Amino acid sequence: MVRIQLLIFQNLHWILFKPLFGVESRKDFGVLPKVYFFLSGQLTQQALILKKFGAERYSQELAAMVHLSVTPEVSLADLPVKIYASGLAPSQLVTLHASLTDEKGMKFVARAFYQANQNGEVDVAQASALGGPGPFPGLIDLFGGAGGLIEFRAGLLASKGFAVLALAFFAYDDLPQTLEVIDLEYFEEASRLLLKNPKVRGPGLGVIGLSKGAEIALAMSTFLKEVVASVSINGPTRMTGTSLHFHDVRIPETSYPSEKVVINEMGLASTFYCLGHPLDQAPEVSAIPVEKAQGHILFVVGEADQSLNSKVFAEAAMARAKKHGNNNCSLLSYPGAGHLIEPPGSPVCYAYPLRFSLIPIQWGGEMKPHAKAQEHSWNEILNFFKLHLGPLQNSSL
Repeated sequence: MVRIQLLIFQNLHWILFKPLFGVESRKDFGVLPKVYFFLSGQLTQQALILKKFGAERYSQELAAMVHLSVTPEVSLADLPVKIYASGLAPSQLVTLHASLTDEKGMKFVARAFYQANQNGEVDVAQASALGGPGPFPGLIDLFGGAGGLIEFRAGLLASKGFAVLALAFFAYDDLPQTLEVIDLEYFEEASRLLLKNPKVRGPGLGVIGLSKGAEIALAMSTFLKEVVASVSINGPTRMTGTSLHFHDVRIPETSYPSEKVVINEMGLASTFYCLGHPLDQAPEVSAIPVEKAQGHILFVVGEADQSLNSKVFAEAAMARAKKHGNNNCSLLSYPGAGHLIEPPGSPVCYAYPLRFSLIPIQWGGEMKPHAKAQEHSWNEILNFFKLHLGPLQNSSL
């Protein structure tokens, strides 16, 4: 059972908050907070808990006026749940707590801060979760060939104290449905937009990307002065299948020959040989000039990646940077880990189809080493951003 509790506060001008659940405010990011749906299990309404910060005490009459409802009271984790509080004072500051104890006795806790409307109501589906005073270190979060807008990693990073922009770059809203060219000016505009937010601490920001997003993150770190730290997870280090345009810079793409796709006995496609060997000299013109990067770069690779030879790609980029006197690159390499290295607890995804593929793509990875790689790399990624973007703020009640 997930227990939902409501705490009511007065005179909270001295209390520090931090961003939770992936959004700072609905106005700034255009995303509603997804507060409770990641807590699996059943929901049950908990008795109202009232707590006063100050000399006065809440009367029993006031407590009786406040009502917290969870509808439906029992629900599967993938279904919407309406959480609604009423009977509050206008503009009252409240905290919603959710807790779940699993079958092993492990307790999971989440919380979000809200302000009642003028009618003394909080509707979680409509209200914006309040963030902290900031400013917070900024991050841009990119995924790959799946396209669309993917937010779960951004939400986790925001819960750690970062201001995160989950950025779609194709197959979403009015963006192109297919990826023909990487226009880096789009990502430059996104970087400047994030840094203009008063809750974001400059002067630079970080970028994290997976697969095609890792390729773009590497290009951003190379060409954008706003990017001072980037994490590239299992991405090529040259432009593959799409060229890059940035003002007067043009980097042509490396061809992506479909005849080199290998279909295994399970009917899964491996693109491992499509990008060629990372040390081939022929596609050097398509290489991202990482030696120009002013910031720090962390490569995270799985040695069992069946999508591309990500380790050798990363090593080739690091050698190129070092050859030109740039020693700001580092590498985390994980034997047995596949392509989709995601935050801890994410299921190991061995294969699934992309938009452009009629058959599932093989991503690789062995269950146990891949899970361990996700756990270790996540902590290293957080420490990397803390080191190069500055300390995080802690919230306290």
